[in-house]
Amino acid sequence: MDRLYTKLEEYAKSDYYPFHMPGHKRNMNSSCGNFPFDRDITEIYDFDNLHYAEGIIKKSQEYTAEIYGTKECFFSVNGSTAALLAAISASVNKGGSILMARNCHKAVYNALYLRDIHPVYIYPHEDSKLGINGGISPSRVERYLEENKEVEALLITSPTYDGVVSDVRNLAHIAHKYGIPLIVDEAHGAHFHFSDYFPVSAADLGADIVIQSLHKTLPSMTQTAVLHVCSDRVDVGKIRRFMSIYQTSSPSYILMSSIDACMDKLEKDGINMFKEFTDHLEEARKRLMNCSRIRLVLPEMLDSTGIYDFDKSKLIFSTLGTSINGKQLYDILRTEFHIEMEMKSENYVLGIASVGDTKEGLDRLCDAIESIDSKVKLVQREKESDREINSYAKMKQILTISEAMDLPQRRIRLEESVGKITGEFVYLYPPGIPVIVPGEQITGNLIRNVKRFLEKGMEVQGLSDKTNETICIVDDNNVIKQDKNLKRE
Repeated sequence: MDRLYTKLEEYAKSDYYPFHMPGHKRNMNSSCGNFPFDRDITEIYDFDNLHYAEGIIKKSQEYTAEIYGTKECFFSVNGSTAALLAAISASVNKGGSILMARNCHKAVYNALYLRDIHPVYIYPHEDSKLGINGGISPSRVERYLEENKEVEALLITSPTYDGVVSDVRNLAHIAHKYGIPLIVDEAHGAHFHFSDYFPVSAADLGADIVIQSLHKTLPSMTQTAVLHVCSDRVDVGKIRRFMSIYQTSSPSYILMSSIDACMDKLEKDGINMFKEFTDHLEEARKRLMNCSRIRLVLPEMLDSTGIYDFDKSKLIFSTLGTSINGKQLYDILRTEFHIEMEMKSENYVLGIASVGDTKEGLDRLCDAIESIDSKVKLVQREKESDREINSYAKMKQILTISEAMDLPQRRIRLEESVGKITGEFVYLYPPGIPVIVPGEQITGNLIRNVKRFLEKGMEVQGLSDKTNETICIVDDNNVIKQDKNLKRE
């Protein structure tokens, strides 16, 4: 079988001259820098078309589906973002309703806006000290579905950014009992399939659509993802249509070949690669668990509920009870040890280990954490710092996301916005989970949280005013007008 990545490499060595796009004409000297122009092509003869795949791309997608054991697989060169947009659009009618975990990625909320979908939120329990979300409770899902018969799909994130896995099998059973599909954002779990050291993939537990970012945890280029169709409850024609809408009409062959090469490598060498990786990872985790101040977070240390399983490739380091906070630990690792971590939070730092890691890399992290652990001091936190974290408090929805974003808005100072209706998002990035979405009522607790995030050096995004001093709100008169229109209907 021809492989897309090897076919591209062979074509790069051929004498075919390109009187077609891209404009660099495969000329390595046509730009500054060293880019793989020689393999960057468009839809030319014998190289297929992602949006009408009939040849080598079709075979590559089928190969990936075969590896994961799914019914059908769609490549996304616009990351999990495009796949989530397509999955939701294909599963929920325009103006319909979806039951979703509140800790979903901002791409999910953009789908709600684009399709005017009405969310019913399930808020996962949040650890009171670290602010890490737990899983989604199957019993609560069943109760919500019983109370909201109009819901057309269930959507959860599992694993979460911090590695928490929900009870997907039971969630799928409950969703199917009510005649709806389960969509799982498994962006951070593409590696699950390749080793028993990790949790079982949602694709093997009854989920109907599973989205995975290959680039997050597998050796594939940034922006590569896949959407797996796992059951007959999904309209594949709609998935295909929306994947075409939400992705560029000029998909990168370099990105697609990266997916193909990643799958081929793991199919041939994955068992040995993951055996070596998990052995080194387990060794590193055992070393890190011996640190007494900077503590490696284990699931049993969290007071969150619904933690069915945990992804041990997520290395979470708590700074609680020490003389430094999460940002300071992040900065020390970066400046003194030249180690770039994935994310800093108020009281912890997150690192992601993957099959691409070397033993030397993991040892460097262990050495650094052990060195820091020996120098920081144990302290009694001040009352203000010791209070419970509640980053994702329940918010009151006054307007739909679409209504709030499309109505006329005005900008006011953040401190003066309590009680108003926000016209824009506020979220922490990473991971990109909104603390408030358009159409919800701004609370004093939200303002305090935003100020706390900023003081702790965390990255607040979403506000169009990047100074984070003002927020766009829906004008009061427009809220009243919209409310009157709704009552007439």
